[in-house]
Amino acid sequence: MKTLLITPEGLEKLIAELDHLWRVERPDTTQKVAWAASLGDRSENADYHYNKKRLREIDRRVLYLRKRITDLKVVNYTPFQEGKVMFGAWVEIQNDRGEQKRFRIVGYDEIFDTTKDYISIDSPMAVALMKKEVGDEVVVKTGAGEFIWRITRIEYQK
Repeated sequence: MKTLLITPEGLEKLIAELDHLWRVERPDTTQKVAWAASLGDRSENADYHYNKKRLREIDRRVLYLRKRITDLKVVNYTPFQEGKVMFGAWVEIQNDRGEQKRFRIVGYDEIFDTTKDYISIDSPMAVALMKKEVGDEVVVKTGAGEFIWRITRIEYQK
């Protein structure tokens, strides 16, 4: 089960995506379908078939986003979070071999932006780190085994 939490920035992105799909892509694709249909025989009309398929994809995503956005709970920063790993935290960790990682703990809907170092709140790493403090060691249990990491820094986007 996916946790229904999201950062304010993540919610803004989902709303922007929904708006773009509904106001830009869907009308454009609908127009292309109408144009392709006006050409006559639809059985071998690649433009028609491609754009009908794209229209179904857009409609599916729009329905998903509308429902998902209403179900999500936005977690804003509060001073209560300082000093502990909580939702929305940027966390730096290090292991005994000197390997370092830095990532932000976010909701499931935010981890698909591969240009950012985000991990899901539901991941084994995030679960192990929750409510820990700088200097704490955590054991992360995954399918590949157990790994020990030490928290070296916690920051929040305010």
